[in-house]
Amino acid sequence: MLSVLVPGGSGQLGGDLSALASPEVQVVAPSSSELDVTSAGSVIAAVNALAAAAAEAGRHPLVINAAAYTAVDAAETDEQRAFRVNADGARVLAAACSSRRVPLIHLSTDYVFPGDSTRPYEPEDPLGPRSAYGRTKAAGEDAVLGSGAQVWVVRTAWVYGASGTNFVETMRRLESERDTLSVVDDQRGSPTWSADLAAGLLNLARTIAEGHPPQRRVLHCTNAGETTWYGFARAIFEELGADPDRVKPCTTAEFPRPAPRPPYSVLSNEAWTKAGLTELRPWRDALHTYLTPTLPERQTR
Repeated sequence: MLSVLVPGGSGQLGGDLSALASPEVQVVAPSSSELDVTSAGSVIAAVNALAAAAAEAGRHPLVINAAAYTAVDAAETDEQRAFRVNADGARVLAAACSSRRVPLIHLSTDYVFPGDSTRPYEPEDPLGPRSAYGRTKAAGEDAVLGSGAQVWVVRTAWVYGASGTNFVETMRRLESERDTLSVVDDQRGSPTWSADLAAGLLNLARTIAEGHPPQRRVLHCTNAGETTWYGFARAIFEELGADPDRVKPCTTAEFPRPAPRPPYSVLSNEAWTKAGLTELRPWRDALHTYLTPTLPERQTR
């Protein structure tokens, strides 16, 4: 049985981890305002409380760090703040976990890679972040892996879910507001539903608690398959019952943003499955499940 602490618990992933709580898996998911990972005192107190409560209940304690500064464009002019959360906060949390011997799963991102590959990135491929956000997340990886904690870094990409701002919800809104819209067709990745990611992380957590942890400390976890943002948008329109031809392709150069986006950020899940962990389903199947419950509501508009 597990007792899991999820810093950053008010986000998409934290909400889905909380939804998977059961008698076998207890989940405490404080928001960033309730648990500031940059506050050493608060973090130490939270990890100590987790370890003590788990020991009393005969459970295995574990931390899944979902706390992150994820405003990719804002980080270009606020890198110091992003670094405090993504690197310093990760270091503080890992140190607290190390002192209490609590395993830590730390979430990272495809943005740590340069995006110039022609094949899916493996966990051991050289990093080369090209944005402030990517640099701070890479620094966070270094911090936790060098902390002495029992830690696993799990990189993911293109995450969407029921809460927060994400691509699927933006496309849902724009479908009802515009006749057509242009979406970049020269960036490729793997859309990942946060509910599937949450299930995958608990799969990893259970293997750690059962004493069969993966030997590799860096893993990738995304829904299977790949597409472009344009292809993703067309799929969203199709699932909503809208004409996908209303989505028009454009280039990254036609849609400039403050932070550079990786042209190619497909992550290989091979190390994940070789560790005996369950591969996440194809991204299109996940998208269908995510959007299907909303169709009756949409059709009554």
